[in-house]
Amino acid sequence: MLKTIAIIVGLAIVAVLVIAAFRPNSFRIERRITIKAPPEVIYGHINDFHKWRAWSPWENLDPDLERTYMGSPSGLGAVYVWEGKKAGAGRMEIIEHTPPSKLVIKLDFVKPMTTTNTTEITLIPNGDKTVVSWAMYGPSPYMSKLFGLIFNMDKVVGKDFEKGLQSLKTLSEQ
Repeated sequence: MLKTIAIIVGLAIVAVLVIAAFRPNSFRIERRITIKAPPEVIYGHINDFHKWRAWSPWENLDPDLERTYMGSPSGLGAVYVWEGKKAGAGRMEIIEHTPPSKLVIKLDFVKPMTTTNTTEITLIPNGDKTVVSWAMYGPSPYMSKLFGLIFNMDKVVGKDFEKGLQSLKTLSEQ
């Protein structure tokens, strides 16, 4: 009986490991919102990391968050480094910007895990409104695939994107 249980548990573990191996090698999380403001107004809030404190969903996560700004004050080459107990540690750098329609950020997480992803914010004018898309994409190594069997990262990070976009909407429509 004990041997049978051990075999079943072993097969279940192997099945989970095999399933994880066949998950996609990359991921993409994206959310959109329509904001009643011109792209230039919205772009002013996203192109300067100093201004992210007003709308980013992660800025108020950790009251003791240490922030360091380097490089260009805004736009291409602007760098934002953070470290906190709840927010972990990482670095963002604007690697591409096309005012007022697109911003691409290299996102390096250091804690709680090390990974590099890309974040892209696009602004598409639509009459007196702007459709804002916030996406994050990157590689999905084996540990991420395994972790993804337990936690749906699209739902977890997607909720944060939705919260941030709503804050950006409120800020931009004032």
